[in-house]
Amino acid sequence: MTKTCLHKMVAPASKSYLQRAIAIAALAKGTSVLKNISWCNDSKAAAHIARGLGAELVEEDNNLHIESKGLSITSKNRFCAGEAGLSIRMFSPVLALANHEIIFTGEGSLLKRPAGFIADALNQLDAGVTTSNGFLPLTIKGGLKPGIVHVDGSVSSQLLTGLLMALPLLKGDSTILVDNLKSIPYIDMTLSIMEHFGVDVINEQYQVFHIKGNQQYSAKTYNIEGDWSAASFLLIIGAVKGGVEVRNLKGDSKQADRKIIAALKKSGAEIEQTGNSVIVKQKKLDAFEFDATHSPDLFPPLACLASQCTGTSVIKGVSRLVHKESNRAETIKQEFAKMGIAIRLKDDRMYITGSNPLPCTVDSHNDHRIAMAGGVMNLFCDAGTIRVTNPQAINKSYPEFFDVIGDL
Repeated sequence: MTKTCLHKMVAPASKSYLQRAIAIAALAKGTSVLKNISWCNDSKAAAHIARGLGAELVEEDNNLHIESKGLSITSKNRFCAGEAGLSIRMFSPVLALANHEIIFTGEGSLLKRPAGFIADALNQLDAGVTTSNGFLPLTIKGGLKPGIVHVDGSVSSQLLTGLLMALPLLKGDSTILVDNLKSIPYIDMTLSIMEHFGVDVINEQYQVFHIKGNQQYSAKTYNIEGDWSAASFLLIIGAVKGGVEVRNLKGDSKQADRKIIAALKKSGAEIEQTGNSVIVKQKKLDAFEFDATHSPDLFPPLACLASQCTGTSVIKGVSRLVHKESNRAETIKQEFAKMGIAIRLKDDRMYITGSNPLPCTVDSHNDHRIAMAGGVMNLFCDAGTIRVTNPQAINKSYPEFFDVIGDL
């Protein structure tokens, strides 16, 4: 495969890895260094919370130095996660380690996302958490205790991430019992970062997690890998419009959205992976079937890909999209219909029939991935322009996105 005439890009830092690493570094005594960082609103929210926990954060040459005294939550009694769903769920168990009352809230679409399951889990460990009619803000009395906690993994793996991070710091041992866990790769990501910082968990087939108490995180240097979620849009552009090379993508990453490579291969795209670089070139694309149950963030880029394939593609896992920034399945169907792309939802599956997109104006619904999908579809629209309202939604995960694709 020739490497000439390629549009070359670098994937931004993974916000999933960066938020987790910031949280753990804030709990590790000493100075940790997170390398190769880049900022989006979600990562900034995690950094803001870490400062509230008493950590000092200093950025220098794309590296983030985090100095912490370990588990020493300050007397600060109000925290905000912005619109970061991971931060609100991940930091709730951490904040419950405090011995004073804390109000934990969010902004925008996060205020409309259910929070009762967070309170239900933490109250099994005597944290005294209440919600506002099932939504934010959370009022956390604190004093989390070791014990046994049941978690419904079908709703979100992010609360499990927070429990895994927080429970090793308690004085006694704990057990987490998990039903129907989805997004398993994200738990692998959490466990790998915890292990890097010196804390171990016994994992029994993602159904039972045994956690020894009295553990401590050790300050470490940690490299933040590139974001497969953001890069998936760029790779799909290469499959449809011509060659792209996206660098800073770890081939053996634990990120769920690395599965975009499998979907692209199913569609017939030409792909080459060398080191941390992925090259995708244009080829005739045919309809494909793909299970996105454990990688639900791939639905918007996969919808873009399927729209340019001959035939009807089938993507499984629609039930995972209800409590995203928007009801993402219905939003995709609604906004792609404006472009003339037929989408049908049935039995946890999304059916997308390929067609040339029509000029229109799509609403991002303040959902970063819908905004990105609109921008990608504009590149595929030969008949005119597809405009996106509220395009600044991309700041949640990839602020430079429109600048990057504007050069294609």
